[in-house]
Amino acid sequence: MIERRKLSVALATVALATGLLTAAGPASAKPTGPARQAAAECGVRSDGKLWCGNRVGAKGYEHRSYGSAVRGPVNSSFSWFACWGPGDPHGGGNNIWYWTKLDNGQWGNVPAVDVYTSVDPAPGLRQC
Repeated sequence: MIERRKLSVALATVALATGLLTAAGPASAKPTGPARQAAAECGVRSDGKLWCGNRVGAKGYEHRSYGSAVRGPVNSSFSWFACWGPGDPHGGGNNIWYWTKLDNGQWGNVPAVDVYTSVDPAPGLRQC
């Protein structure tokens, strides 16, 4: 009977832990659907730009900091980025930010957590 109780407690603990991890999700969740396909195509092309999937609605900032002014959005799910640079840490677990022309025509810095690269900075992309 004690063994059955121990097993029940162990299973309940595993179920609770699994449920909490699933509900919370990772800080930089992997993309799904069309974004997943775009992530698979992520890389630096012959034009020297990083072409990669990104989070729709990501914000571009004046500086590499969430505390700086928002310059505009990235509304598409696949975009290009001219270069990268270090800045404030973000939810992606690093401090890499990508520089791009935003959908409103302004230039801005997008945190790497919103760009679906497999590693940051993206290999082959120049630093700026």
